[in-house]
Amino acid sequence: MKSKEKGKFQLSFNESVNILKKYSIQLPDSAIIKSKSEIQKYSNKIGYPLAMKIISGDVIHKSDAGGVETSIRDEKEAAEAYERILTAIKKNIPSADIRGVLAQKMFSGIEIIIGMKRDPQFGPVLLFGLGGIFVEVMKDVSMQIAPVNQSQAIGMIKKIRAISLLTGARGTKPANLTKIADIIVKVSRLSMKEIQIKEIDLNPVIVDGNDINIVDVRIVAEK
Repeated sequence: MKSKEKGKFQLSFNESVNILKKYSIQLPDSAIIKSKSEIQKYSNKIGYPLAMKIISGDVIHKSDAGGVETSIRDEKEAAEAYERILTAIKKNIPSADIRGVLAQKMFSGIEIIIGMKRDPQFGPVLLFGLGGIFVEVMKDVSMQIAPVNQSQAIGMIKKIRAISLLTGARGTKPANLTKIADIIVKVSRLSMKEIQIKEIDLNPVIVDGNDINIVDVRIVAEK
């Protein structure tokens, strides 16, 4: 873990994944690649198309810094993407502590965010909304103080303005709101048990009907 401010730490990707696993929150198969020689071993195991992204506690907005590559179709493209990511981060954030490049199967669908921030007065506050780049642009989110049950989690989902995107507007595939709510409830349980955790961002979570894949996670803890 790496300290970002006094007393606070951003967990590494593997540490974050292990915390989530304790509460049955699963991420797709992935691998942290630390050299070009590892690309063939891991990328072929995960399968194409791939998405690749920088792993560094110093890079918050990965896409803006050039730390994300998508639609990678083969080993040659994976090697080129790996080099582009490292070059971009070293240029744009020279002081970044680079832990590797995450490779994972690429998914398509609607991007949502599920998160938590621990408020000094109210305790853990859960967040749901549109994810990816839309979080800061659209600001279409709902919040609820933990703990929440399944019914309350469904209510959070239905409060966002863009709920029609998840319910089959204009012929799109309706999302499984129950599965999304399950993740919100599990994050709620986690936040009530793991009091040292101050922030959780599951963003983006990619939703395509019944398929729901958490493709990035950020967890901040406190000693």
